[in-house]
Amino acid sequence: MSGWNTIQRIKHIEEQVDALGFKFSKPRHDNLMNEERSLSLVPKDLDALPIYSRDAELYVGSLEQLETWLHGVRWAREYDMILRISDDKKRAAGEQKERNRQLIQTLKEGNRVEGNVK
Repeated sequence: MSGWNTIQRIKHIEEQVDALGFKFSKPRHDNLMNEERSLSLVPKDLDALPIYSRDAELYVGSLEQLETWLHGVRWAREYDMILRISDDKKRAAGEQKERNRQLIQTLKEGNRVEGNVK
């Protein structure tokens, strides 16, 4: 049975997961781990993490391992900010550029299907 601290811990993890652009999902390959302890993270919607397909499992493991993984993701982002390699504004611009590229690709493929591309 879970206590109050466990519930608060899970809520905090859910907030972190959401802020990074993920959502929880059931792993596709449950037989690799204990099904009761296994979870995965996938992009939360069409706008989040556009470089990945919507069904890409970017993390598969336990809740305990997830906390460590999330810490690593945050550390990497903070390190990039310290080095001025990336920041939230640059990341958002890069993601929008990728969304635009995908939209253009989709439009081109739609034209090819209709036979309108020369």
